[in-house]
Amino acid sequence: MRPPFDVSTSAADLPQVAALLAGEWALGEGNRITVLDKYTLEPFAEVPASSPEQIRRMIDAGQTAFENDRLTPYERGRILDGVADLLSSRRSEALAIMQRETGFTVSDCNGEIARTIDTLRLSAEEARRLAGEVIPLAGAAGQGNRFAYTLRVPLGIVLAVTPFNAPLNTVTHKIAPALGAGNVVLLKPAGQTPRSACFLASLFVEAGLPPAYLQIFHGSGEEVSLAIEDERVRFIAFTGSTEVGRLIQAQAGLRRTQMELGSIAFTILAEDANLDDALPKVVSAGYRKAGQVCTSVQVLLVHETIADEVEERLSRMVSSLVFGDPRDASCNTGPLISLRDAMRVEEWIREAVSKGARLLAGGERNGAVVAPTLLADISGDMKVGCREVFGPVVCLERYSDFDAAIARVNSTPYGLATGVFTSSLPKAFQAIRGLRVGGVHINQTSSARVDMMPYGGSKESGFGREGPRYAMQEMTEERLVSITL
Repeated sequence: MRPPFDVSTSAADLPQVAALLAGEWALGEGNRITVLDKYTLEPFAEVPASSPEQIRRMIDAGQTAFENDRLTPYERGRILDGVADLLSSRRSEALAIMQRETGFTVSDCNGEIARTIDTLRLSAEEARRLAGEVIPLAGAAGQGNRFAYTLRVPLGIVLAVTPFNAPLNTVTHKIAPALGAGNVVLLKPAGQTPRSACFLASLFVEAGLPPAYLQIFHGSGEEVSLAIEDERVRFIAFTGSTEVGRLIQAQAGLRRTQMELGSIAFTILAEDANLDDALPKVVSAGYRKAGQVCTSVQVLLVHETIADEVEERLSRMVSSLVFGDPRDASCNTGPLISLRDAMRVEEWIREAVSKGARLLAGGERNGAVVAPTLLADISGDMKVGCREVFGPVVCLERYSDFDAAIARVNSTPYGLATGVFTSSLPKAFQAIRGLRVGGVHINQTSSARVDMMPYGGSKESGFGREGPRYAMQEMTEERLVSITL
């Protein structure tokens, strides 16, 4: 039995992934995007893009739903908890859908599902306690008979544009806080992984979310631009490349946005780092989801006194990783999201080696699978040293001075997160004060995210914060109320 969002006109057709329009699943009317099994590279579904008329109808329906909203914070929390319950009971279905269209391993899929459940429950809690504050007006001269407080009020339609690499949890980080705060949502999921987002949306419908509170359209930049053109879209939450983020921000004008953009994620190993603790974390953060995470350890800055030991130990650890078919329970690293991306990563590895980098592990490609790769002696003029690789590649750079390590991190245009392993409190606080990034994680890697924390970057890595509590603040505005007695 196909899920409600998969529609096919005959047994010979590829299933067509439908859009969600005012509570009904409907096929798009535009060009079709083919969805591939990321390991076999075989087509298994098609996604017709939503037409301009369908997108306009979604915005009309969403605005009407927002204006007539009758859901209390308690009811919103109950629905979000209900979706968490449904997802928990249907883990195997979620895993099967997600694994084929992402190429993630069993472990990565299970981790994604568990985090999504946490994000839903956190959003439910925050929905119930979203509040303003009392303003002490009586502390001002002549205001003893006035009382004032603030409310957090929703903005209206939130447009969420989400990437392929966390097709459940990043989607949830956009839509759950938006709904919990009293908004309605228009979601455009990644074309490579649309069924995971649709599956999640079907759980919201099953949990009792009223029609038009959450709607889904499909397409690419043209369809997103069409939605942004409508001024009734009051907030845009985007995760993706810095280049696309610039275009969206330019079109948004004075409307508020949340941008989680590109990154080159560094982790620093000081000379006093506990390597038994640090190195397993580096391997996990560098190669999970085939390195396709904005905070994956791309460059590991290693103090020269421990560099030889780190190279030797990491080479053995990376060489022992199992890669290939993600359906194999023992697999650590599966395919990249496309053959084109795998070929690009392979080319960047070859370029680095041709410029003097040493290949310590991996480097080969088979189809869309790139072996977990470890490079040493990389430099900032190599693509792997100055651009986001978004693949299973960790690069080692030696440094002699901690100031220089901090300067190396700050030298890129990005600033999402950095990990620092050290036993020295002065070094830890030097990093905390000196690094120009959105998150500094002491004795953790750059990828040490917990879903309740504020998450976002600085510089060209974007602005705004995810994390249910923090996202709800951004997706609402403050209204002052004063009463004269």
